[in-house]
Amino acid sequence: MKSVNVLLIFKKEIMYKPIIYRIAKDFDVIFNVLEAKIFPKQEGRIILELRGTDEQIDKTVNYFTSEGVELQILADMIKRDETKCVHCGACTAVCRVDALKINRETMEVEFFPDKCVACGLCKMACPMDAMSGTAIDREI
Repeated sequence: MKSVNVLLIFKKEIMYKPIIYRIAKDFDVIFNVLEAKIFPKQEGRIILELRGTDEQIDKTVNYFTSEGVELQILADMIKRDETKCVHCGACTAVCRVDALKINRETMEVEFFPDKCVACGLCKMACPMDAMSGTAIDREI
């Protein structure tokens, strides 16, 4: 089973369509709402974790885009420069989804991009500027 975090942006024209309901019912994808910002009669942004087979996730992504939902895969939005990271752990204190963790055996910070929701908190916390990329709350 595969897990992918996605940002969905719903324009006001499609804001009230039952799009997310259909993914569990019709595509048999397990989803978890990680964050939601809904602005009535404007637009909405929802971060979902999608879990399923490659085929189920691909069909779900295609469905979202066919319904007019803007979709971005979050795994590639934040990057870590290994040459700048000193493994101080400052980023792990602010990472709320455990995309950054200290390996207790090596005492090094490990980065799991597939768990990242691109909140950008690690970029602000890193004293070495080792984290870069686009943060969804501040730059999109």
